[in-house]
Amino acid sequence: MFALIFSIGILVDDAIVVVENLPRHQALPPDRPLRAIIPAAVDEVGGPTILATLTVIAALLPMAFVSGLMGPYMSPIPINSSLGMALSLAIAFTVTPWLALKLMKPLPAGHGGAAHNADGAPVGKLGRFFQRVLGPFLASARRRWLLAAGIAVATLLSMALAAVPQSAVGVVLKMLPFDNKSEFQLVVDMPAGTPPESTAAALQELSAWLAQQPEVRDLQGYAGTASPITFNGLVRQYYLRADAEQGDLQVNLVDKAHRHEKSHAIAQRLRPALEKIAAAHGARLKLVEVPPGPPVLSPLVAEVYGPDEAGRQRVALQVAQAFGQTPGIVGTDTTLAADAPRSFLRVQRQRAESLGIPVAVVAQTVQAALSG
Repeated sequence: MFALIFSIGILVDDAIVVVENLPRHQALPPDRPLRAIIPAAVDEVGGPTILATLTVIAALLPMAFVSGLMGPYMSPIPINSSLGMALSLAIAFTVTPWLALKLMKPLPAGHGGAAHNADGAPVGKLGRFFQRVLGPFLASARRRWLLAAGIAVATLLSMALAAVPQSAVGVVLKMLPFDNKSEFQLVVDMPAGTPPESTAAALQELSAWLAQQPEVRDLQGYAGTASPITFNGLVRQYYLRADAEQGDLQVNLVDKAHRHEKSHAIAQRLRPALEKIAAAHGARLKLVEVPPGPPVLSPLVAEVYGPDEAGRQRVALQVAQAFGQTPGIVGTDTTLAADAPRSFLRVQRQRAESLGIPVAVVAQTVQAALSG
């Protein structure tokens, strides 16, 4: 789809500019053959066409140097587009003039200069309109400088919009701005060894508070089992969250036409209260939004490599602590598995046998009790 839009909107521009200039030169006196008209017509628009093509390439090519997880996703666009623009320019200056020489018909004798009257005034409404608008600038150098100054001021004002991104007219400088989605997800991690009943209780309290928010339409919790898989969860491997201390809460918002805030602003506003409720249960909470682009493991990811596991774990905890102390970073997490508390039950076999209780019965009873 992108290739189709790009080829229709940009790749054909160079050839169109060249072709449109040929009839204009045909209409200018004196009458000349196409073989003499085409080189002059192409030469006239050659400089602006090259400059426009290089401008588009300069705007697209920096995306080829995007690093990180977005790099492989972005790099084919500038590389293929820049190559296509260069080929389009070459075709516009070689193939298009040759086809024009073969396919265009010369104007009949006496039709030269049909675009202007005898006094040089343009013919037609469009010609008179451009003469009225552009004539004063062509006739006065002072007006041209004023026009250039106005364009410069407008450019500076448009660049200044980035300095006030939170205002009504501000522009946020971001590769992929946040979209107004209709859902978000709460990922809850209780302390290791927590039974599913405690995980469900934490989700229940979070759900009760969210249900009171006017922007929330409905929600669904999953304690000790994975929630239905989504595109975002596929990359983050949420389908593997099936431990007793893990819980997910899927939250659906009302339609965007019935709320004033965007989903990202709602998530930012609700996060502090949700984190407070989770902290009361000793849980770590992450509020996960649907990404505006391809899903990633996390907006910021630090990978730790080292020769031994103990050293990697120690450095990973130090990095996580540094992230947690950095303003603007929330929901810090690691892939380290916490050690759950362990209890050892030793059966006094002689005592059990003297009471007529087989050891297997004791093991089955303990398993049933721990399984809930």
